[in-house]
Amino acid sequence: MNILSLFKQSNPKTTQTLVFGEDAFLNEYLARKFVNQEKFKDFEHLTIDCAEDGLDELMANLTESSLFDRQKIILAKNPFFLTTKVAAKYKKDIEKLQVIIQHLDELENIVVFIASYESIDRRKKISKELMSQVNVVETKLKPYEISGFLKALIKDEGYTITNQALQMLIQRSDQVLDSALSNYLKLKNICADDGKITESLIDRNIDRSLSENIFEILTSAFKGDYNQASKRLDDHLREGNNAIQLLAVFQNQLEFLLVVKVLQNRRWSQDQIVRELKANPYRIKFAMQNSVRLAKLKSLINQAIELDYGYKNGIYHSEEFLKLFLLSI
Repeated sequence: MNILSLFKQSNPKTTQTLVFGEDAFLNEYLARKFVNQEKFKDFEHLTIDCAEDGLDELMANLTESSLFDRQKIILAKNPFFLTTKVAAKYKKDIEKLQVIIQHLDELENIVVFIASYESIDRRKKISKELMSQVNVVETKLKPYEISGFLKALIKDEGYTITNQALQMLIQRSDQVLDSALSNYLKLKNICADDGKITESLIDRNIDRSLSENIFEILTSAFKGDYNQASKRLDDHLREGNNAIQLLAVFQNQLEFLLVVKVLQNRRWSQDQIVRELKANPYRIKFAMQNSVRLAKLKSLINQAIELDYGYKNGIYHSEEFLKLFLLSI
């Protein structure tokens, strides 16, 4: 499977490619997966950084034949000429490059541009020309799409993972794709020969995120297990997290839970809430299973706001006030 097919593409039949999105780690991983396909194994592989190596280097490699009499496949990183602010000194080089791009489909060599930017200036002539000539792959994923992407990627690479293990991987990656992908790469290098990524493997090798630990503290507190909740909180305080940092995460999770409960009371389905909040489905599922009442959540959020104000204004200093807040849950 072409890994790029997991994302929105403008022209999948075109080999010339632009990988575009904010996540540099993800973009480079996908681009390298693409160029390392079996069908490109006999090509000469080159990597050019447009910002460091210069546009002359890119143009030369696009238009010149390989010294080894082979087709070239080029990873072109940092195509800064697609962005809004470009120094005037590059004007002539960009004009030359634009002419080459106009005839990109006639070149024997293949180029994969990696544009790890928040946006591309689509008003520029060179941007319009390039995006009309290549397959534009937008790597932006919504939070609720992360699990589906990871599951497809893991399967494509010959590994297996259960839904429960995938859920644990995402939670320990703090719902962040970049972190989840990095953790997956770590796990696939240490898993057994059978290629199974298990909950046990994840538990032994991937630390819990701060957000996940606070979630576990809240879960214990809501169940009335204050000994376990207090123990976990003490562990965090010993590790150097201060009360204000922890309180901010508490407040964030309570507010998220409140929003889910409001929508749940309006008889929204899990899928509707996931799409509305653009959140991970597993996080929504756990929130919906919590039986806490709305009035209680509102009261806890108000307490958290008052406590935060007290800490920041020097009214409270001791961490005991945070522990008392936990006991009020």
